[in-house]
Amino acid sequence: MKYSIDDLLKSPFEKIKRISEEGYEYWSARDLYKLLGYSEYRHFLPVIDKVKEALSNINEEVENHIEDMLDMVQIGSGADRELDSLKLSRLACYIAVQNADPTKPNVAMGQAYFAIKTRQKELLEEEEKRLIQSEEDSKRLLLREQMREHNKQLADAAKGAGVNEPLDYAIFQNFGYKGLYGGLDKQAIHKRKGLKKSQDILDHMGSTELAANLFRATQTEEKLRRENIKGKAKANQTHYEVGKKVRETIKDLGGTMPEDLPTADSIKKLERQKRKELDDKNG
Repeated sequence: MKYSIDDLLKSPFEKIKRISEEGYEYWSARDLYKLLGYSEYRHFLPVIDKVKEALSNINEEVENHIEDMLDMVQIGSGADRELDSLKLSRLACYIAVQNADPTKPNVAMGQAYFAIKTRQKELLEEEEKRLIQSEEDSKRLLLREQMREHNKQLADAAKGAGVNEPLDYAIFQNFGYKGLYGGLDKQAIHKRKGLKKSQDILDHMGSTELAANLFRATQTEEKLRRENIKGKAKANQTHYEVGKKVRETIKDLGGTMPEDLPTADSIKKLERQKRKELDDKNG
């Protein structure tokens, strides 16, 4: 028998669903066994054993899906009594109805209900991940562009302090990296991140790491100009100290150290996609 979406929304399985104080949905095993047509709760417990076994087989923590609870149940006299029950997650319920006696009433509807609702949840989670990734991509594109601009301004400020030659500027940049990355220079960061020598570190940073480096660059530039720092040695020390201060701030806030943040795919790919979208839009 096929069930429409409307049937499933009005399903008795939907009606017995509960919401925890934390906002999570769950089902009581005592509600479920009755709805599936079992005469006694103890006859339903072998199904729960199969659920636990199935969860273990797919490397799911049983405790995350089945939890002991007390449930108010109406006994023969009509009075309510607190009895042992189990709090079941959606996945646990889905596996339970798959293992329930197929001759019992409502089992087929339960199988359809949990299969479709589980798939709906998967689709929602996939869409959430896509939106989160899209937001992260947009942040990276914006921060990377800002990093390019501020690196130019930092280079100009460093030049004003006496860092004139390309080799001197490379050394100056390394001092900033060492401060921010706990002593790691550019080469060591490449190795730590698993990057090739030809790959730009900044192109493979996520938004959090880019933001930390942008803060390092902007604050170093301002400090060089504000304090009118002169001399390569002083400029290098300034860059190191600012980088170290940013690192200390991250630590104080309980953040992940930049060298431990994951390596992202090259941002150049995102930039090419963005340009293509703009070209397509403009015809």
